[in-house]
Amino acid sequence: MSKRAVIVGWAHTPFGKLDDPDVETLIARVSTAALDHAHVAASDVDAITVGVYNNGLTPQGFEGGLVALGNPGLRFTPAMHVENACATGSAAIYSAADFIESGRGRIALAIGAEKMTAVPSRDIPGILLSGCYRKEEENPDGFAGIFGRITQAYFDRYGDHSEELAMIAAKNHANALTNPYAHVRKDIGFEFCNTVSEKNPFVAGPLRRTDCSMVSDGAAALVLADEDTAAALARAIRFRARVQVNDYMPLSKRDPIAFEGAHQAWRKALRTGGIPLDKLSLVETHDCFTTAEMIEYEAMGLAPAGEGWRAIREGVTLKGGRLPVNVSGGLKARGHPLGATGVSMHVMAAMQLADQAGEMQIPGASLAGVFNMGGAAVANYVSILERTR
Repeated sequence: MSKRAVIVGWAHTPFGKLDDPDVETLIARVSTAALDHAHVAASDVDAITVGVYNNGLTPQGFEGGLVALGNPGLRFTPAMHVENACATGSAAIYSAADFIESGRGRIALAIGAEKMTAVPSRDIPGILLSGCYRKEEENPDGFAGIFGRITQAYFDRYGDHSEELAMIAAKNHANALTNPYAHVRKDIGFEFCNTVSEKNPFVAGPLRRTDCSMVSDGAAALVLADEDTAAALARAIRFRARVQVNDYMPLSKRDPIAFEGAHQAWRKALRTGGIPLDKLSLVETHDCFTTAEMIEYEAMGLAPAGEGWRAIREGVTLKGGRLPVNVSGGLKARGHPLGATGVSMHVMAAMQLADQAGEMQIPGASLAGVFNMGGAAVANYVSILERTR
């Protein structure tokens, strides 16, 4: 009997400022929809993992206890809440996959959700700083302040690449036009992204508003099964590799612009998967800020250190480029509801491999990479996905 976990179904809400009143409602929207997509009965689910960051975004905790309220068929199914900063969704997926591959069950449901817009916007920066090393990194601008420092450090070492950051933002907004789930479906263009204005002011350091991902609500879910169980179902997307690498949390203990943990995760995943980077059809990467995407080009091996900007400047990461990156719009335009993000990224990649991505589709997509990180490259997850049926 094969215990390898594969993806057999998924569901995804739109991202944005949603009418759903709370995370309970968001969880309910995707849990049953994912099971229906997989053609799996609630009674056949052996475990549930629920990724919600929260940390003050909503008063309701203990989110693992909410799932059965939206689907009574899951009432007696073991469920647990998972949190790992902005990589919470990937942590939920990996926990579900570990459950299956340990032999404890055949089918698991991994959910990621977040309700971010219910709290006043002035409170968001302080809440999100719980994903950094607050003893040293407390600042009034929240995570934008952290990445403002990272961006300035990159510019100090390698030169000002604000134009390339604007190119990344413009690319991701253009890609989101074809994603029905995206928070913003508007092509705002390079000139707007590259120009500081009343509508696009500096937010922190060299970062402009268009360099920053948005505060979003949303949810996504995956159904995973062992390969033998999946053989009787409609589809199977397998993990050719899945790797987690952690690095120091304090930026003071490492080179803040090297993303060494991300590099290690990519190197190990490609080695485990037995493929070079250029065999991937696409990558969904964690562009919480445009600087992050640029440095992640270097971490994945697409460009040497200090030259990630070349990948966007030369068109390598455009939808029609050598390695399309964030054809879904990325966190920048698709949205970044923290607990949902990692699950969403895997859903976007699975849709491509199943040839079900609609206007987003990369023709003939056969291998997809996903990079999701928690904190500033602290918890680093790399998945390489491929369709087996």
